[in-house]
Amino acid sequence: MPHLTTPGGVPRAPAARPAAPLGGPAGPAGPAVRTEAARPADGPEPAGRTGLGVPGWAHPMLAPVEWAALTRPGVPVRWAVLDVFSGPGSSSAGASSGPGTRPDAYCLAAAARLRASGVRVLGRLALREGTRAFGELVPDAHRFLDWYGVDGFYLDGCPAGRAQLAETSRTVTTLRALCAQQRRYQDGTGATATASAARLSPRLGAGTGRALVVLGHGTHPHPGYADLADQLVTFRGSWPEYRWSQAAAWTADHPPERFCHLVHGVPRMHLDEALRVARWQGAGTVWFTDRTDRRGQNPWEALPGYWDELVSRLGPGVSE
Repeated sequence: MPHLTTPGGVPRAPAARPAAPLGGPAGPAGPAVRTEAARPADGPEPAGRTGLGVPGWAHPMLAPVEWAALTRPGVPVRWAVLDVFSGPGSSSAGASSGPGTRPDAYCLAAAARLRASGVRVLGRLALREGTRAFGELVPDAHRFLDWYGVDGFYLDGCPAGRAQLAETSRTVTTLRALCAQQRRYQDGTGATATASAARLSPRLGAGTGRALVVLGHGTHPHPGYADLADQLVTFRGSWPEYRWSQAAAWTADHPPERFCHLVHGVPRMHLDEALRVARWQGAGTVWFTDRTDRRGQNPWEALPGYWDELVSRLGPGVSE
């Protein structure tokens, strides 16, 4: 049964079904049911309600237009991922990712411009589904903080199972401690950090001075992961998969700002439908693009063809 739409694209609520056990997979037995009053059925997404999470452009030297687009007024970007090693066609969880071996002038400039415009910059750390050694992650985190002054981390390829909860918790706790240590070193009493965080409002995590941690599962994880991080990526994939997807029942216990959906291959004509899917499933942060992963391409490395149209649905105005 489709989660949201009839063949004509009109949203409809799923029939009432018994709830799935806590932590059980999302599926026919237990989709998260959200009322029409809470999630309006049609019309464009209200301004400021849904924000953008940018999973990572190509290197700033290769994609200067993309990086510059995020700093323009009226673009509701909540966070953007910085991956110095990332390049066109690179794997999302490959070894060639992270802060690099030395400071990169292009990435330094791009990160500084984003932070000056109020966008939170996240360093990308590849967890490789929990197989990457803790001892490899910490040095990369230090370099991201020392060289690029990141505001937190995006943990790509984050495991989703209960068995990996403890180790993931250890990783997140360590990363938060490193961020706090770096903030104290840079700001002394922390007054500057507090003022800077307040300036970010109303973005995710604004006003707390707290490092932002996003777990890039790409699927619904065990519900215990919601206690570890600020936001979970509970969908990452293609439009055909997303169109018929369902949210895990436990996600209804959390506000939309706790979840993010990354979807590629979304046709322009289905952009409003994609926004309704996100709204219905309770995802407050999204990234939609018409780019695809065909022939091994990285669908996230460039702007979608309908960039201004997407921004106009989410923010106060179109970026010119």
